[in-house]
Amino acid sequence: MQVPERFSDLPPYAFPRLRALLDVHPPGGDPLAMSIGEPKHAFPAWVPEVIAAHALDFGRYPVNEGAPELLDAIRGWVARRYGVDLGPERLLALNGTREGLYAVAHALCPESKRGRPPVVLLPNPFYQVYAVAALAVGAEPVLVPATEATGFLPDYAALPADVLDRVALCYLCSPSNPQGAVADAGYWADLLALAERHDFRVVADECYAEIYRGTPPPGVLEVAAAQGADPERVLAFHSLSKRSNLPGLRSGFVAGGPDAIARMRQLRNYAGAPLPMPLQKVAERAWSDEDHVVENRRLYDAKFALADRLLADVPGYIPPQAGFFLWLPVPDGEAAALKLWRDTGVRVLPGAYLGRDTGDGNPGAGYIRVALVAPYDQTEAGLTALRDCLY
Repeated sequence: MQVPERFSDLPPYAFPRLRALLDVHPPGGDPLAMSIGEPKHAFPAWVPEVIAAHALDFGRYPVNEGAPELLDAIRGWVARRYGVDLGPERLLALNGTREGLYAVAHALCPESKRGRPPVVLLPNPFYQVYAVAALAVGAEPVLVPATEATGFLPDYAALPADVLDRVALCYLCSPSNPQGAVADAGYWADLLALAERHDFRVVADECYAEIYRGTPPPGVLEVAAAQGADPERVLAFHSLSKRSNLPGLRSGFVAGGPDAIARMRQLRNYAGAPLPMPLQKVAERAWSDEDHVVENRRLYDAKFALADRLLADVPGYIPPQAGFFLWLPVPDGEAAALKLWRDTGVRVLPGAYLGRDTGDGNPGAGYIRVALVAPYDQTEAGLTALRDCLY
């Protein structure tokens, strides 16, 4: 039987690939997972109470685009965080942002541009759903290195004009996964101006926006509003997974122009999986509450400071600006991850598993990604073992 060829050259996904690399070897100590970005801080204590209070709503179909109360809570958060007032027609609740980051290509990427297959721009390394979304709609993914030389953000403007003229969508993660780099207001403004010149949309993955050191990272919505950019040029994705330590809630949202959101809603009517109503109630309260977010950030601040102290003498160590990953240089990421596992039991992710070789090498190959999600004492033990083993 025939099968589609468009996904035939996908490499194994990062975590099955990691299991294949490590799990055939015994760990050299008590296993400690620092490989996956699954928050381990406590989620708000009131979450079970909200679910219980609305448990009967599991017996009815959820509101597909998000209940009005949930959209109002999201509107309030966007206004407080970014100073932008969005009408409900500019918001869509999501069953996790990965769903939306995939669906946005189906809803908004045209079949062709300038008579040729459209281009979708991706940073390299990147969150792997971006590439699959591009391939699923027959677009050409163009991967642009995000390396130390470019501040760990892609220099999209350096691409040839004939490539930029074919761009339909441009993905950018800020704060970035895996490097923890932040796109400042100038970077966003330049990218929006580039999108205007070459007529494409900016897809901003801002899921780590609430975990930062010092000054809150600027968001694409506030920069777009300040410069009067066309709202249809911008789609911003946010999640409760990292902000509220609720990855299992599968709750996020996308904000964009009314036409873009209407198109995403229409597609979701046919193919989406809306969040159950009791979980929408949890999300409503989470977006309305800042106390648990401040406490969450305090816990990460302590671990940032710990990493700075323990790894200060590591050659090439760059403290992350935001997010909760360390992006540590090593001669070879796979070899380093395997040695660390076999010698200490600490589990990290080779950086190459998050990037692709585009002919000039894989920009993640000389790195490991280390997640600072475990409790403080475990993080201290893991970073100490990592430092003593690899450096």
